[in-house]
Amino acid sequence: MKVIPVIDVLNGVVVHAVRGNRQEYKPLQSVLTGSVDPIEVATVFKLQGFSTLYLADLDAILGKKPCFAFYSRIVQMGFNLMVDAGATDIQTVKELLKCGVSKVIVGTETLQSKVFLQETVKQIGADKIVISFDMKDDRVLLHPAFDGSTDVFELLEAFQALGVSEFILLDLTRVGSDEGVNVKLLKKVLATTLIGGVYVGGGIRSVDDLLRFKELNVLGVLSATALHLGKIGVKDLQCVGLL
Repeated sequence: MKVIPVIDVLNGVVVHAVRGNRQEYKPLQSVLTGSVDPIEVATVFKLQGFSTLYLADLDAILGKKPCFAFYSRIVQMGFNLMVDAGATDIQTVKELLKCGVSKVIVGTETLQSKVFLQETVKQIGADKIVISFDMKDDRVLLHPAFDGSTDVFELLEAFQALGVSEFILLDLTRVGSDEGVNVKLLKKVLATTLIGGVYVGGGIRSVDDLLRFKELNVLGVLSATALHLGKIGVKDLQCVGLL
């Protein structure tokens, strides 16, 4: 299992994401760095020994053009980079992969069509695509134009039928909340995932949480707040073999 730092970028700076209320996001305050520059924050995580980084380009998710040059710079630092840039067309996915992005995140919040997903898997390959179940209050956030079910388990079955094998369970209402993960829902999703696996994010509190997820065979844990507040430290991760 990997511990994967998350960098949320809004208006060009790293922000502290809380409960998915983007209009209330403030510039990052961290015990790790005094900077809000995405490259400098990524550099800190690289120096700490993290090999995989998750980037949520909130500017792109909200409709602006993805910052491909920026993604390339992070890849050149040696990261396996997972990026959610709100991709809704195959050309954007291809451009992300040209930058060296290892996993393209397709969030349910921006996914408009199963046809797009089907064609992307066909042309790009399922191993490059991760579907993020963007959750709020235990319901899936879906784009108004999406042509499919609103039930998380029916969606999971449909996405797996298209060939997707990796998923993120991301509870936006728990992001930055220190409330813990909805383990009950996580276990149900894990039991329904036939191949590949599941990443989890939102509400990570401690190393004890991480060890519990490792026992559940979670692929990776996305974390930001707990790292920046110092609740999960590098030495802690090294002691339990997670870094």
